[in-house]
Amino acid sequence: METIRNYLENMFAGLPNTPEVLKAKDELGQMMEDKYAELIAEGKAENEAIGIVISEFGNLDELAETLGLAHVMGEEQAENGRNVTREDVQEYLKCSAESGFLTGLGVFLCITCAVGCMLASVSPFPGIGENAAMAIGVTMLFAFLAVAVGLFIFGSVKMNEWSFLKEERCSIDYATSEYVRNEQNNFRTGSALMMTIGVILIIISVVPVSVLGIMAVDDEGFVMIAAAALMLIFIGIGVMLIIIASTKSESYKRLMGLNRQGTVAGSRDHSKIHYETKAVETIMEVYQPTVTCLYLIWSFITFDWYITWIIFPVAAIVRKVIEVNFGKENRG
Repeated sequence: METIRNYLENMFAGLPNTPEVLKAKDELGQMMEDKYAELIAEGKAENEAIGIVISEFGNLDELAETLGLAHVMGEEQAENGRNVTREDVQEYLKCSAESGFLTGLGVFLCITCAVGCMLASVSPFPGIGENAAMAIGVTMLFAFLAVAVGLFIFGSVKMNEWSFLKEERCSIDYATSEYVRNEQNNFRTGSALMMTIGVILIIISVVPVSVLGIMAVDDEGFVMIAAAALMLIFIGIGVMLIIIASTKSESYKRLMGLNRQGTVAGSRDHSKIHYETKAVETIMEVYQPTVTCLYLIWSFITFDWYITWIIFPVAAIVRKVIEVNFGKENRG
């Protein structure tokens, strides 16, 4: 019966989410269930019964007039656009995860690129002069930046083939949307854990500087520089985890937002907000990470942790104002 239910959902996925269509869907579903039960009672095998039911009731065009749906067929289904298969979805999620990791690693390298110079400035390598040590540090800095840029480019190229998900009208069937929803739910715990660890690492990154700074005799000595380098490494790892988790979560949201709102399939997910202009959409894609970064920068500069949290409720109000004035329903 699960196969029949999935088939039924796919049949009605692109039709308007109206009481009339939902009533016809329920009626057809009951007819299919009754026929399946009848065939099983006659001694038919399950697979055989499913095949007979689908062959008899599986063509919605032929049943449209009987179900009173003749006037909503055709045009509505044609507007669903390109169908994204389950194989496409799996490949997209794989590429998105890889791209998120590459981007996160690139950001980590950008944040920690100065560590070599910092350490070389106070503790030349054994047997190497100060100038040579600094040259090694500078070389590491540019090498880190070069690798980071390469990772950004490679990650972007990997995702170019999926640009049609943004630029074209696409849809996914019921079974595929259920697969995406299950994968999204399974990742929630992992995402929350990665985000939590990332934020914790960023917050406690100041601890080495504070603790080792108290222990250090010379503020400009190796201990303080090492503590500052360790702080950058903590921040880099934290930001990398946040980027990886955010990228993967965003890929699930994008897939769940493919089906047009107002259709039976699209009405299953109302979380996707679309904006009137590309500029606003681009800004909102980085809105929350930017708010978090501003919060951390403000907090670390002022150490006014007791009040800096106010940025989040203010940001939430601003987001709502933008959504009301520039957002629109996803009607395809």
